[in-house]
Amino acid sequence: MERTLFIIKPDAVKRNVVGKILEMVEDEEFKIVQLKMLRIDIKTASNFYAIHKEKSFFNELINFITSSNCVISVLEKENGVSELRKLVGETDPLKSPPGTIRRYYGTDIQKNAVHASDSIENAEREISILFGDKETYSFLE
Repeated sequence: MERTLFIIKPDAVKRNVVGKILEMVEDEEFKIVQLKMLRIDIKTASNFYAIHKEKSFFNELINFITSSNCVISVLEKENGVSELRKLVGETDPLKSPPGTIRRYYGTDIQKNAVHASDSIENAEREISILFGDKETYSFLE
């Protein structure tokens, strides 16, 4: 089993579609291992998105993710990282295939409803930032 990080972003939380998104995740047989709602602070967001620090959209990204509550979770499934990425769809909701979370609930490239880790290594890093010490989690079982 593989574990991955999944965030329901402020735009989707504000539109009250958290339950619908989690239902899509569970319908694809992901197990929710950890789940919490929180407002990510600027320091945590800056650490989380550090790979984008030199990009022109970095400040907008930080302002958006810290603007309101997010629902963050650790999900588990065989090939969890790649399976969740397929379910989530493309960053731009208009380019996402039908049936994907972003196609249903994203509104634009920034307000695209959700985040999903793009590799096992990034899942470990992201989970440790948002849930605490990565030693708590077993990523491959």
